[in-house]
This record gives sequence, C-alpha cells and structure tokens, in this order.
Amino acid sequence: MKINVLRLDHRRKRDARITTHVCLTARAFGADKVILSGDEDKKLMENVGDVVGRWGGDFKVDYRKNSENFIEEWKNNGGEVIHLTMYGSQVQEVVGEIQNSPKDKLVIVGGARVPTKVYKQADWNVSVTTQPHSEVSSLAVFLHMLFEGKELDFDFEGGKMKVVPTAEGKRVIINDKENI
Repeated sequence: MKINVLRLDHRRKRDARITTHVCLTARAFGADKVILSGDEDKKLMENVGDVVGRWGGDFKVDYRKNSENFIEEWKNNGGEVIHLTMYGSQVQEVVGEIQNSPKDKLVIVGGARVPTKVYKQADWNVSVTTQPHSEVSSLAVFLHMLFEGKELDFDFEGGKMKVVPTAEGKRVIINDKENI
C-alpha cells in the first residue's frame, strides 16, 4: 500500500515553513509522496528534494493546483482518503480498519480552511485528539499509528548522510566516513 499526503491550500508566502515540515514529517514517517495544492512553490519542492538527495529514500513532492479534482481522481483509481481533522473519529478507534485495507491511501492535511466537500469525499475523517494543534503533529501521530511504530526502523537507501544514534554527542556518517 502506498501512502501519499495531500497538503491543502499551500500559501507560498505564509506557509513555506509549516508545509516544509509536513513534507519532512511525511518522508521520515513512511509516506511515499506529498502533493501540494494551492500556490505552486518550486523552491520548497527543490528544498525537500535536496533533503531526499542528502538523506536518502525515494520520496517525491508533486504539485496539483486543484485538490478537488485530485481527490476525485484518487478515489476513481481505487484509492482511499483519510482526512486528518479534530472533528473526526478518533484515530485509535479507526486505525485498525484503515490498516486492514490494502488500498493505497491519500492522507489529507488542511490549510487555511478545509472545504466541506473534503469531509464528504473522505473515507475516514480522523481525529488525532479533539484539540487544536498542528497538521505536522497530526500527520506524525497518524503515520506512527498506521505503521505501528515500524517506521522508526525504516532504512533510507541512497543517501549521503546518516545519523548514528548515540546517547551523547553527534555522530553522522557522510559519504561512508564518520564525522563526530
């Protein structure tokens, strides 16, 4: 099953940092791709591509101006839609059902205002707490639960850099040479 993330209504001047964090979180927690809607932001997409080049993996960022058409296409091609919101079913109650379906998943995280149509198009409106918080944290918690923590051990092949976990200090391998 492939996991793609749709970031709704990215605003280049206002949302660059948070959308970058959505992309980095999606990558680190096991998603295959982020699709940006709203403003096209080539710089952001290049920056995330640079991270993938340095740290490895096969993660992509694409752009689609019209998210409504993309969601419809996704569903028409047999995929399922999970919309992360504080108004949905609690993640701990529905994650098992979501895991049991082998279909590709589109995880939607909001922007400025999520249209009512997105709630209706979603197969699951999923709440990661019922309190206001960040789409970045919602995405991280959801993917962590979806992958049952296995994403913590994913290996990102092809990167030039790799952190070596250590209780103290920083250990990084760059191009197969350890830097401390």
